[in-house]
Amino acid sequence: MTQQDNSSLEQENIKGRSHSQELVKGKGEIAPMARTEVLQGRLLGDQRVRTIYPSHSSLRKVHDGVLEATSATDVPRDGFGRVRYNIKRFFIGAPIASAQAEHERLTKFKALAVLSSDAISSVAYATEEILVVIIAAGSLALSLAVPISLAIVLLLAIVAISYRQTIPAYPNGGGSYIVAKDNLGTLAGLIAAGSLLIDYVLTVSVSVASGVQNLASLLPSLSPYVVLVDVVLVVFITVVNLRGVRESGSIFAIPTYIFIASALFLIVVGGVKGFLFDHHAIIGHFKYVQATEGLSLFLILKAFASGCSAMTGVEAISNGIPAFKKPEPRNAAITLTWMALILGTLFIGITLLATSYGVEAYQSGNPTVIAQIAQLVFTGPLFFMFPVFQISTLFILTLAANTSYSDFPRLASLLARDHFLPHQFAFKGDRLAFSIGIVFLAFLASLLLIIFKGDVSLLINLYAVGVFMSFTLSQGGMVRHWWKLRNEHPGWQRSLTINGLGTITTLLVAIVIASTKFLEGAWIVVILIPLLVLMFELIRHHYTRVEQERTTDIPIQPQNVKHRVIVPVAGLDIITKQAVSFARSITDQVIALHVSSHKEKADALLMAWEEWQQELGENERCSLQIIALEHGPITSRILTFLDAQHKEFPQDIVTVVLPEVSVKHWWEYFLRNSVALRLKAALLFKPGIVVTDISPYKQLSPAIPQQVETVAIPLHPSQVKHFFVVPIAGLDKVSKQSLAYARSISSRVAAIHVSIDAQEEEQVRHDWDAWKHHLSADENTELVVIESPFRSLSRPLLDYIDTMRELYPDYALSVLLPEFVVAHWWEHILHNQTALQLKAALLFREGIIVTSVPQHLPSAARAHSNLQPIVPM
Repeated sequence: MTQQDNSSLEQENIKGRSHSQELVKGKGEIAPMARTEVLQGRLLGDQRVRTIYPSHSSLRKVHDGVLEATSATDVPRDGFGRVRYNIKRFFIGAPIASAQAEHERLTKFKALAVLSSDAISSVAYATEEILVVIIAAGSLALSLAVPISLAIVLLLAIVAISYRQTIPAYPNGGGSYIVAKDNLGTLAGLIAAGSLLIDYVLTVSVSVASGVQNLASLLPSLSPYVVLVDVVLVVFITVVNLRGVRESGSIFAIPTYIFIASALFLIVVGGVKGFLFDHHAIIGHFKYVQATEGLSLFLILKAFASGCSAMTGVEAISNGIPAFKKPEPRNAAITLTWMALILGTLFIGITLLATSYGVEAYQSGNPTVIAQIAQLVFTGPLFFMFPVFQISTLFILTLAANTSYSDFPRLASLLARDHFLPHQFAFKGDRLAFSIGIVFLAFLASLLLIIFKGDVSLLINLYAVGVFMSFTLSQGGMVRHWWKLRNEHPGWQRSLTINGLGTITTLLVAIVIASTKFLEGAWIVVILIPLLVLMFELIRHHYTRVEQERTTDIPIQPQNVKHRVIVPVAGLDIITKQAVSFARSITDQVIALHVSSHKEKADALLMAWEEWQQELGENERCSLQIIALEHGPITSRILTFLDAQHKEFPQDIVTVVLPEVSVKHWWEYFLRNSVALRLKAALLFKPGIVVTDISPYKQLSPAIPQQVETVAIPLHPSQVKHFFVVPIAGLDKVSKQSLAYARSISSRVAAIHVSIDAQEEEQVRHDWDAWKHHLSADENTELVVIESPFRSLSRPLLDYIDTMRELYPDYALSVLLPEFVVAHWWEHILHNQTALQLKAALLFREGIIVTSVPQHLPSAARAHSNLQPIVPM
């Protein structure tokens, strides 16, 4: 610790009035970040005021009741933690503060690369998909590729103009999900969201697989390893996106523009060479291919449906409006227009080159159509452009996945905010990216690539169904939007007409794609979307039920809390005495419980116990109850005793104090405290049982277990001073009950809220101020807000606990953690379980007492109430 001494009170009054005022200002704080002591000098009236500061706290005091976590808070203090931290920093980069979010936004130049790469890259395979389908009617039918492509470009223009209507109407982004949910209802919004999530996963899979196929066209020796290369590229893109939106935009912008430039160059050179010098017709000479089926409307529509894969990714810009620099709607609309123009130009140009040069599509996909075109165009002096173009195609196809990496996590965060996905998806990582969504997308895409062996033809059949469903719902929602604004928006008729046209056309396309591709794989998407919607509803139902029904038996008023404490003891050492002293300082209703199968040992313990009790005052003693262990595990006998106590005293809050042995090495903990761990696990599913873990001393010599140094908890209950730290996420009923439990024991209680969102912090303050008006002076508790600019929840809290432990070593510092107990293992996925993380971190911190207040759903409590864990002794 650092200390500041002043030689006398008189000198302090003269020279340091500002410092004295600071001390007076901090008097009302329960847990200030500095402690003052008044020391008596040798002469009468000679005093010194000493201010003690923490030696290594990374928290900065903003003002009374508000602290700020600095960048040093996230740096682990142990060696292994530092190694992990440095590895993470090497790949991901240093954390970015929330205040820097504005600087992480995209310019139009970068946004076109990040949000349009999916749509633009589709020109590398969209023409090929048309030719692969239409060839079934024979080589003469290949001439239909041009009118089909023109129809797709017309559809692109309609959709782009429609989305230009959506951008100013919904400047906060969200795209199809938000538009459909606001105007057509929650079900429509969830269908749109499910469709887009599937499309984003397929975008990554198709883009990467197509890119690697083009690379295999250049390097045929890679063909046996395409799946491995696919997965490696997915991992690479994932790591880059975890570094943040702006940085990924900087990295991926150059390859995107290289492809656009080289593709335009290919079209110009190919057009000049083919039409001016070689006098090609628009429909060139194809090698004769015999028809395997007749030319029909169904086949034409099927080819059209395949070519509509060029439309995927068009909605990405309207979804990602918040990623743009200000003014966001204007920049997004300009970028959307440029994307549509580039996509339409490249798609028509490549289709015309394919038909004029008579390029065929191979079922194997190797070589690709675009690779064949480049090989025919880039000859003579331009031969070097072929590998350049192929590599740029690989880059754009691979980087097309980046659009999904931008929009999938953002859409998942919106669903998580509305309780339709696990809340973890709403948390931003170190680099202001939605890290959970990014990693989850990479996992799903890699799984698809492995299952379908990187085959674009198989993956493409699942493609575009979902995206056109979301197009339809979004445009339909905009029609309803303009109708609702018909009395307020002057040009509502024009806007409604544009979006109405978009709705009709995209609906027809969605029906065409679903029907023509149904048996070839589209059925998977058609079935998967309702299953996703069902999953969304079940997750929301779970969260709603948790908020409404989770409960604990603790009264909400401190004066109504009646304590009954049970202390299981194995022997009478210092740790046991401290645990009993701690329990006895809470209430006089304390029972020390010893379970034994050896009568001689039990009698010896009882005799030693009575001798120790004689050393204590009348109001400090407690009884020892010995239970004979006839058969079965110790934990079962203790649980039976607790059930009896709970039934006999239903109004009392039963707390089990578990004395645990501190160890030198972490792995020794599980060996030395095995019975306590088994009992703790069993008590977790016992409704109404509060569990307190005490490990309040450190062992000085491993060879002499009894040689210990006491910390914080005196052996006399009257000398125990309590200090409670209660982390709260908000001021709900459970938080109030936890605070009441702590307040019923001590007046020194600090409620800690770690703030990672300004709006959430404001809501907590508002609720706290409103709640305080209903409290008496005896119930008042201090709220301490720790602002976490780097969005960490546990590390600032741990740093605060360590600081309080250092500043107030003479207090029994208890961390009270409300702990939600789920009924099924899979429900752990839906909860962040911050309390469990904190418990694990506090497990090896000396002198920290951890009290867990379990919260159960009524059904979960009933399910576990009759469980008798069978754990060997």
